[in-house]
Amino acid sequence: MLTIAIAKGRMQQDTLALLARAGVRVSAEALASRRLAVEDESGGYRFVFVKPADVPVYVEHGIADCGVVGRDVLLEAEADLLQPLDLKINRCVIAVAARGDEDATTRAGVLHVATKYPRVAAAHFGAKGVPVEIIELSGSVELAPVLGLSDCIVDLVETGRTLAENGLAVVETITESTGRLVVNRASYQLKAEAVGKLIKDLGRVVAEGGAQS
Repeated sequence: MLTIAIAKGRMQQDTLALLARAGVRVSAEALASRRLAVEDESGGYRFVFVKPADVPVYVEHGIADCGVVGRDVLLEAEADLLQPLDLKINRCVIAVAARGDEDATTRAGVLHVATKYPRVAAAHFGAKGVPVEIIELSGSVELAPVLGLSDCIVDLVETGRTLAENGLAVVETITESTGRLVVNRASYQLKAEAVGKLIKDLGRVVAEGGAQS
């Protein structure tokens, strides 16, 4: 049996749809329960539903053999994992955003950056030689420039609607993020047949058009 850690929230539904098209299905009864660990209908897989930031932790430590999580989380975590497959779901960008009436990122001096991605933000501005003070927040990052806490933010952007509603606009795109299949290094060797089959089946579905056709 393979244990797969799945990021709860907006990626969960697309992940389960993708798995279903690959022949791995979880019953509606199991999904409707309050259990955080369920098995698929064949008994070949066990799924654990955890917060996105915890997926790399569970997989790196071998509690889960595989996981599905966004590239944004992986970049921030810097976990030692294999990433054999881009699932091409939940496509977003990690971007720098500031107030729409001015590009505060061009100011001289230290730039104050609010973000849930401190490593990504520090690496991005460090590569450009821009001095920054990183202000780490866990939520409502868009409020930071509005209330004067920061000059700009680094955040995950899908449609840009939330930014616009708060008077912000993307001034720079750092990188793209999509859902990725990640694999524990030991599991890749010790459960090679099962992991290989999962990669092959998901790869076929992705090539055919992903979670929805």
